[in-house]
Amino acid sequence: MTTSSTVDLDLGFAPTSHPELLIWVSEVVELTTPDQVVWCDGTADEWDRLTAILVDRGTFFALSEPANSFRAISDPRDVARVEDRTFICTENESDAGPTNNWMDPVDMTTVLTEEFRGAMAGRTMYVIGYCMGSLDSAEPKFGVEITDSEYVTVSMRVMTRTGTPVWERMGTEAPFVKGLHSMGAPLMPGRQDVPWPCDNTKYISHFPQTRTIWSYGSGYGGNALLGKKSFALRIASAMARDEGWLAEHMLILKLTSPADDVRYIAAAFPSSCGKTNLAMLEPTLDGWTAETIGDDIAWMRFGEDGQLYATNPEAGFFGVAPGTGMATNPNAMRTMAGGNSIFTNVALTDDGGVWWEGMTEQAPDHLIDWRGNDWTPNADTVAAHPNSRYCTPIDQCPTAAAEWNDPRGVPISAIFFGGRRASTIPLVTEAFDWQHGVFLASILSSETTAASTGSVGVVRRDPMAMLPFIGYHVGDYFQHWLDIGARAISPGALPKIFYVNWFRRGDDGTFLWPGFGENLRVIDWALRRIDGLVDAVPSPLGYVPTSGSLDLTGLDIDHVDVDTAITPDTDELLAELTLIDQWYATIGGNKLPDALRQELNWLKARLSGYPSELTDSDGNPIR
Repeated sequence: MTTSSTVDLDLGFAPTSHPELLIWVSEVVELTTPDQVVWCDGTADEWDRLTAILVDRGTFFALSEPANSFRAISDPRDVARVEDRTFICTENESDAGPTNNWMDPVDMTTVLTEEFRGAMAGRTMYVIGYCMGSLDSAEPKFGVEITDSEYVTVSMRVMTRTGTPVWERMGTEAPFVKGLHSMGAPLMPGRQDVPWPCDNTKYISHFPQTRTIWSYGSGYGGNALLGKKSFALRIASAMARDEGWLAEHMLILKLTSPADDVRYIAAAFPSSCGKTNLAMLEPTLDGWTAETIGDDIAWMRFGEDGQLYATNPEAGFFGVAPGTGMATNPNAMRTMAGGNSIFTNVALTDDGGVWWEGMTEQAPDHLIDWRGNDWTPNADTVAAHPNSRYCTPIDQCPTAAAEWNDPRGVPISAIFFGGRRASTIPLVTEAFDWQHGVFLASILSSETTAASTGSVGVVRRDPMAMLPFIGYHVGDYFQHWLDIGARAISPGALPKIFYVNWFRRGDDGTFLWPGFGENLRVIDWALRRIDGLVDAVPSPLGYVPTSGSLDLTGLDIDHVDVDTAITPDTDELLAELTLIDQWYATIGGNKLPDALRQELNWLKARLSGYPSELTDSDGNPIR
């Protein structure tokens, strides 16, 4: 099959004989009443046909550069994840927990059935078969998304392995995650279409027990590209709990030292906290190389040797555009320069290119902003939406590691957790052990960003950077992390856990650490700690670097600032204890693992006696 299959509504030309899939598609056709059904094949011809439709409708503008790339502008009501309209639907409300919006699955199905009834009238229904992770995996994780959005269809081609190879690999019996999406804008007779259809009513609903997703009313990436956050995190986290692995909001990076020692790390940060920049790190230390395996999601399983191995389930980057430039993330810019990309809610230049804040040091003299208005540098509004995005293939990344599509994954030596905090949290802290690392990750906090709707700049707990993405009770999620540690063949087989904060500020409000490529210096310290090559001192929060132990060769920085950045502020940490107590109280005493409650008590003991009573009689941190 070389072209998309446009079929009659009896589905007679479907490229698969998978009975469960065919029955489900038939049921969706009957419910949503599209004009026609297209089974996607993922080819370049399909991309060309669908992007032409989007250009004709006004959804896409064909750019002069990069090649084969397009700019889209969304409805101003549809610019970010809608966490307040995102639901976990389990039979028991207690299974969803306090961090999720819950609705009974029967009630939600009843509501959504009426929202979806006739929702695709006048439109084409696209059936997208996709695989999260390599198609060569021993047990591929398949999904099928049904959507009425061409924007979603071409974006899924960038972000996943899709098309004919997936239909063939699925065969007739492969299990798959069912994802149903509609913009909620049927084209009734006489109704004029718009460039970005959507509905005021929005639901992004997940049914972990049946591995099903229903998304209605939004065309925005995180709400509509169901292979991404919905499958790869919310549903996959529940699958991982049941099957004994981890589905996490993490980058995966390959690092090679000057001694040709290869290490792989994973790192979790909330959106807009430097995760993509770190994933495409350009080292500033001589002799180091960094290669990208994934920038957003990591699935981790134990290998035959007992180590945790991570795979990237995605095939593209869906990154925040503002702040991305040659000075901050040159490899992301080079990836986009390869073309075949989609830019959403960025500004348009007069010569038909794209621009956003942070892309260049100086803004162009004139732009068309994300709302479609003329814009100049004197404007009192931003040119690109703060959550504007680029969607670009990972195989165009100049630093993509050969292992990025390896079904075996890569062995993880260290896991880094970090958020955006102006105070309180030191530059880097090493956990005492796996359990303590889970504790540090469970209290991770960050200042909110524009990646989700709501206030910006408010500090919130974001455990493991997974707060919006945990598909079940957060207390059970913490216990699952502890159980993973208990399953290891030995403590030494587990990755070391580190807590970082690139964003700490001094008394004058300036950043104490330069960040970006210089973050390798912190990672270098962590890897040397794993090898026992550098000292650290115990602090109430964990092990921190000794003064002068970070490699600052060639870095023009005030060493006093560095010492301030690596030193915990006990007064701030004491104030943080109240906030941690409040956070843990929301989880519930019957769900919060006893091990984490004990870790909090130990932290309180260390802080109360700091610095004279930080360790026990054997010199070990009070635990």
